[in-house]
Amino acid sequence: MDTRKRILPNILITGTPGVGKSTISRLLSERTKFAWREVSKLAEEYNCLDEYDPEYNCPFLNEDKLLDIMEGMVAKGGNIVDYHGCDFFPERWFDGVFVIRTNNTSLYDRLSARGYTGKKLEDNIQCEIFETLLEEAQSSYKPEIVQELQNNTEDQLHSNINTIVEWIERWKEENI
Repeated sequence: MDTRKRILPNILITGTPGVGKSTISRLLSERTKFAWREVSKLAEEYNCLDEYDPEYNCPFLNEDKLLDIMEGMVAKGGNIVDYHGCDFFPERWFDGVFVIRTNNTSLYDRLSARGYTGKKLEDNIQCEIFETLLEEAQSSYKPEIVQELQNNTEDQLHSNINTIVEWIERWKEENI
């Protein structure tokens, strides 16, 4: 996929479960009219889930099958890809990668409200503490396209949307 042929950028919104990726992605999609690609929903819809992981109470993702399905979706640009992992996506897919972060108190409350308990809750909190998704994004993509955004408050949520919209406008000016 040649990024010079895209007239709109592709954006990856990533981070630990519970940081606000889907809220940001939904609001951003409404504002920009970009396609919101919820990877978890795509995986379910296109049967890209394999056997069940009893420890984490969720199925395993068949990454290769998912990537084959998504390749055509992202080819033309104008996509917001929302997922808690990022190292398996091809680097060429994304023009901007936004890693959403939140403080541990907020994250604990959000994940507990979703029914996360035990090891799944602890591991996700640890993931955020140790900046696992930020490091994954920084090691998977060019540093200049990766941005970290704090998402603890309603004000930060709206500021993050504005930051990404401004980034899209700059990208269009520089690439069209």
